[in-house]
Amino acid sequence: MARSLRQCPAGMTQHLIQRGVNRQPCFIDTQDYVAYASWLNEYARTFDVHIHAWVFMTNHVHLLVTTHTDKSISQMMQCLGRRYVRYFNHRYERSGTLWEGRFKSLGIEDDSYVLACQRYIELNPVRAGMVKSASDYFWSSYKVNALIKSSLLWTAHRSYLSLGEDHESCARAYRNLF
Repeated sequence: MARSLRQCPAGMTQHLIQRGVNRQPCFIDTQDYVAYASWLNEYARTFDVHIHAWVFMTNHVHLLVTTHTDKSISQMMQCLGRRYVRYFNHRYERSGTLWEGRFKSLGIEDDSYVLACQRYIELNPVRAGMVKSASDYFWSSYKVNALIKSSLLWTAHRSYLSLGEDHESCARAYRNLF
């Protein structure tokens, strides 16, 4: 049976989730996170995908993204997945799939839900008991959105920008959501 077509329409913000097969680790050490983040940045730029929030957990990834062209999210994830799996399998002398099927995508049609979703993504390590505060987890966008840390991955979403007049006031309002 053929796969159903993925709906990734231009302009719609999407919450993407990709899990390691059998919930096994897909990141073992810092070099793995760095490689994934670098290639995510490369393919996001290649396919014009804007990344608003992310968290790279040990066995899965959450991304909050918007694109301006149809199918570019799927193209980005396909290229990223192929490249990262080749890297991971070579590095750890393994074979086979790393990801549990295709990535999941949840369209967010209501901008009022974007910040709630962003908060959900960035609190993932706290809920998992890995850290006490979202600011303590290195592989997330929380420090960019709440503490004005610079990142090449990040593009502010219009919902975030509506929180204030500049990045500092947006970040202050965003911190208050936590």
